[in-house]
Amino acid sequence: MGKKRKHSETESAVPPKKDDSAPERPKRTLLGWKDKAQHAEETKPAPGFRNKEKVLVTCSRRISFRYRHLMLNIVSLLPHCKKDSKVEAKSSKGATLNELVELKGSSSCLFFECRKHKDLYMWMVKSPSGPSVKFLVNAVHTMEELKLTGNHLKGSRPLLTFSSNFDKDVHWKLLKEMLTQVFGIPKEHRKSKPYHDHVFAFSIVDDHIWFRNYQISVPHNEADKVARGGLDKMTLVEVGPRFCLNPIKIFGGSFGGPTLYENPFYVSPNQIRALEKRNKVGKFAKKIKAKTRKKMHEISNPLEPDEFADMWKDDE
Repeated sequence: MGKKRKHSETESAVPPKKDDSAPERPKRTLLGWKDKAQHAEETKPAPGFRNKEKVLVTCSRRISFRYRHLMLNIVSLLPHCKKDSKVEAKSSKGATLNELVELKGSSSCLFFECRKHKDLYMWMVKSPSGPSVKFLVNAVHTMEELKLTGNHLKGSRPLLTFSSNFDKDVHWKLLKEMLTQVFGIPKEHRKSKPYHDHVFAFSIVDDHIWFRNYQISVPHNEADKVARGGLDKMTLVEVGPRFCLNPIKIFGGSFGGPTLYENPFYVSPNQIRALEKRNKVGKFAKKIKAKTRKKMHEISNPLEPDEFADMWKDDE
């Protein structure tokens, strides 16, 4: 009789099982079978610049209602902005705002600072390295005040237009680049609409930057449908808001730093109000002086007696 095999020998003699599952088939397309490596190369994003601009918009405490409405109008025009609570307008506001910009993940900041419930200043800042510009805001007209006929889609991307004199001086070129980055909505932003139906117009008149917002109006009838590139039938209708920016200073840092440019034609609103008060005081003093001069002239130059004064009197 033969010997019995040991249990260990029988286990080692059993061949290993093969994986019966079929290999994963490549994806089939209209042009043929697609390899995984080829698919990974095609889905890989193309290298290039992607605009990730985010703007923090905030204001100071004790701001008036008109200026707050202007800030809210700008917030509605910029879908890539983030609104934050009010900040105390003190000497340390720069450090506070820089920290807020960093916490919100923003790269720019628009800060509306109101003083004496009358004067509005706007800071346009690139954080954290600068530069920053301080403007005095004049001729403010909000959307609620104007009640214009224009209207455009909320969140749509605007076309930015600048007047030709932005290219004359260096400081205007810097301001043009900052306005382009702040007011230009990034492409394919999640809150923006992929349409261009309004225009932001920036123009320089008397060393002031004037802002206007226009809707691109196109005929809607089927008979008057505009062909592609038919700009002659398109019209511009103003939407609002309107405001004027008077640049005061350009700083090298964020909310401060070395002064790169200072406007030589800038006059503060306090000086203008003081001059108006002096003029009013001068008017009253001129009136009193004119009265005293008139009395002195009458005393020094008395009238001659009229020879015909008693002609019509009845003889007694």
